[in-house]
Amino acid sequence: MSSRAGIILMQNDRIALIERHRGDLHYFTFPGGHIDEGEKPEQTAIRETMEELGLEVVIKKLVARMSWQGKWQYYFLVTVTGGTFGTGTGEEMHHPSPERGTYHPIWMPLKNVSSQPLLPHEMADLLQKWVKEGWPEQTVVIPEETR
Repeated sequence: MSSRAGIILMQNDRIALIERHRGDLHYFTFPGGHIDEGEKPEQTAIRETMEELGLEVVIKKLVARMSWQGKWQYYFLVTVTGGTFGTGTGEEMHHPSPERGTYHPIWMPLKNVSSQPLLPHEMADLLQKWVKEGWPEQTVVIPEETR
């Protein structure tokens, strides 16, 4: 299994997320996707943001690296430089399938994050902490065996 890169994008007390419906599951996740062979996590985060949200971004910093379901996930704090939210061109955005489900970009008020099924839960908890206390100076590393 390949690693994944995701983004944390906040504007006006809201966070950009992907709302997912897959089978009987309904949850939210940070925009992002699998790192292609030969691609750096930063490149994946930028590419996936365009594919899923329709936005051009620049990376401010890597805030967390987390092992989840046996693979590393990288979470980058980003800033928008262009594009239009909701115009992602990724295959998954326009062609839902029974196996993959649906993907819908949304802006969620930060005050609602704790009451919604945002995955992975550890990142949802860290996000709330960082919004209150400030972003970490060093990348937070969360190995799977600590959970």
